[in-house]
Amino acid sequence: VQLQASGGGLVQPGGSLRLSCAASVASDVSFRRYVMSWFRQAPGKEREFVSAINRGSSPFYADSVKGRFTISRDNAKNTVYLQMSSLKPEDTAVYYCAGDQQVILSAYGRPDSYGYWGHGTLVTVSS
Repeated sequence: VQLQASGGGLVQPGGSLRLSCAASVASDVSFRRYVMSWFRQAPGKEREFVSAINRGSSPFYADSVKGRFTISRDNAKNTVYLQMSSLKPEDTAVYYCAGDQQVILSAYGRPDSYGYWGHGTLVTVSS
């Protein structure tokens, strides 16, 4: 599967932004079978988990974004979204989408759980 993230940009603190991740899957594979996640990596820091959505569309969030970010998926469009609100300067990072069919709940937040990654999209929160 190939993943293409988009939607990043410059936004002021308190603003909103929606990221999209479009997946290209083989014709005999259903996108709905994939656990999809968002990670981010700020300069000089390790990649960190942001949010995940499982096959049943149940969402999971890092504590740092809970209540501000919303993950969703549209299986008809093979796309997962991350709606980000009340953005803070510390949300500045490159955001990556990731996916895999074989991810257990306890491993949703581990980057090495995912075999497929997009190239990332830069989000800058600054006044």
